[in-house]
Amino acid sequence: MKFTVPLAIFIVLVIVLAVGLKLDPRYVPSPLIDKPAPEFSLSALDPPETTITKKSLGGRPIVLNVWASWCVACRDEHPVLVELAQKQAVEIIGLNYKDTREDAGAWLVRHGNPYRQTIFDPLGKLGLDLGVYGVPETFVIDAEGIIRHKQVGPLTLQIWREDIEPMLLRLHDATKS
Repeated sequence: MKFTVPLAIFIVLVIVLAVGLKLDPRYVPSPLIDKPAPEFSLSALDPPETTITKKSLGGRPIVLNVWASWCVACRDEHPVLVELAQKQAVEIIGLNYKDTREDAGAWLVRHGNPYRQTIFDPLGKLGLDLGVYGVPETFVIDAEGIIRHKQVGPLTLQIWREDIEPMLLRLHDATKS
C-alpha cells in the first residue's frame, strides 16, 4: 500500500515523458496562423530607396523567408531556396533580420540570391510583429495576406515537398477560383 502513490506518480511521469518524446521539437504553434500578416513599410535590401509594403506583396501566395548573414542555420537551408528559385517553384520574398545592409548584400553575392525581393529589417520590428524568435523561419502567406503556415528552422526539400508545396498548390487553386 505504501508503494501505490509513488508507483502511480512514476507511471504518470513515464506517460508524460513518452508523449513528449513523440512531439516534434521544431513545431512551435504560432498565434498568427490564419490571421493577417502585420502591416509594414520597410526599405528593400537593394535598392535601399525602394519601399516594400504588405500591400505591394499581396495578390498572390508567397513564401516569406526570414534570414540573416550571421545565421549559421541559414547557410544550411540556402541551397534549398536557391534550387526552388531556379526551378521557379515559388515566389520567395526574403526578410533580412537584424543584419547590416553590407553584410547581407555580400552574403547574397557569395551564396546566390533566391529572393524576388528582400525586405531589410535591421531593428527586427517586422520580425517581432511576426513572432520570429530565431532565424531561419519561413512563412506561407496567401493572396489575401493571411499567414497560413510557419516553419521554424531550416527549410529542407522534405519539408518543402511534404508541407509547403501542397499548401501552395491549394492556395494557387483557391486564387484561381
